[in-house]
Amino acid sequence: MLRYIIKRMAALIIILFGLSVLTFCLTNVLPSDPAQQMMESMGAGSDPEAIGKLKAEYGLDQPLPVQYQNWLAGVLHGDFGNSVKYGQPVSEILARKLPNTIKLACSSFILMLMIALPLGILSAVYHNKTADYIIRFLAFIGEAMPSFWIALILIYLFAVKLQALPVGGSESIKQMIMPDITLAFGMAASYIRRIRTAMLEEMHEPYIMGELSRGISKRRIILRHVLPNSLLTIITLLGMSFGGLLGGTMIVETIFSWNGIGSAAVNAITNRDYQLIQGYVMWMGVIYVCVNLAVDIFYRYLDPRIRLGGAAK
Repeated sequence: MLRYIIKRMAALIIILFGLSVLTFCLTNVLPSDPAQQMMESMGAGSDPEAIGKLKAEYGLDQPLPVQYQNWLAGVLHGDFGNSVKYGQPVSEILARKLPNTIKLACSSFILMLMIALPLGILSAVYHNKTADYIIRFLAFIGEAMPSFWIALILIYLFAVKLQALPVGGSESIKQMIMPDITLAFGMAASYIRRIRTAMLEEMHEPYIMGELSRGISKRRIILRHVLPNSLLTIITLLGMSFGGLLGGTMIVETIFSWNGIGSAAVNAITNRDYQLIQGYVMWMGVIYVCVNLAVDIFYRYLDPRIRLGGAAK
């Protein structure tokens, strides 16, 4: 196990290094001058002499490989540079907005599981019956509805018509309800179908017929065998979904004015704040590689038949 983790960590470091090179190069080939943007954000106009001094101060007048080397050295020490829009270190901005994103990600993920698990199980148990048709119909509708449209419908119903919930913000539980529902609804619709499919495949395995023939109740078979074995195939997808939520859901955070890293990324793109964009992309990369590693290790413990690194017992 330890050897596998070390090998995976080495591979993940290489992936993150490649991501840093790609991110830095793409943001630096865009047709805009970071120094000029910084001057304009400070209200200092676009004086060529002042821009030249600013470039020399921040090392922007050096060759691109040297700029990347300096930037990477800062990243390794937690310094992603300063944001043009906020005038603050990128690491401080991400650290300040991260707790809100974690709070929203965890609550919406739990809500999604509370919806998807029981409905997916019911749909599989009552295969091709009325309950199954109704659940599948609702799941198809949920998958077809884009998240921004769900968000606007919720705002119209609960904020405009009923005036029961605030339109936006990230300070109270009430302000979290509509973003949670928006994020959970679409994911739940997708996972209902996946859970149903996985359970139906497992229910056709030969050992199920063997247990039924021995008089074991169908309910016990489903809860103790079918459901755990079915969820093994869903774990990787759940991990990636949670990783995406931790990365911040840009559209939802922007619509509900949620003060998370997703909305910060949208503002960075709008204002061409390349330092903040680079920090956000690297954060997303770290999340996904760590989630991948955690899921692989967790999967190994859930299913002892799996041997890490592809080795079979």
